[in-house]
Amino acid sequence: MVKKRRANGRNKPPHARGHVKRVFCESSGALVPKDKAVKRFIVRNIVESAAIRDLQEACVYDTYALPKLYRKVYYSISAAIHSKVVRVRSREARRIREPPKRFSRPQQQDKKPVDQQMKTMTVS
Repeated sequence: MVKKRRANGRNKPPHARGHVKRVFCESSGALVPKDKAVKRFIVRNIVESAAIRDLQEACVYDTYALPKLYRKVYYSISAAIHSKVVRVRSREARRIREPPKRFSRPQQQDKKPVDQQMKTMTVS
């Protein structure tokens, strides 16, 4: 019989333990085996972006770092495909096991060191 995926869509060795605990899918609520679920780690600001400036203006402290919300989210395969978390890949592309490259933010070239900024502020 033909095998579609290397580990049958699971993340455990072929002769490993029998059962794996189940987790709830974030969007559909289905119970999914933890090693089969699509896992994403979400880091978000607790405050939405529109209200950040208002909070910073009203804050007493100058350099107060707003806390972040850390959450691990699990999706079933069908819900992850439906909500476009993952995509369907061709037979050849399924063999590629490395994660896709992350896009980094472009660095600003005109940033000066802090001591030069302080000198220019005192001179002017």
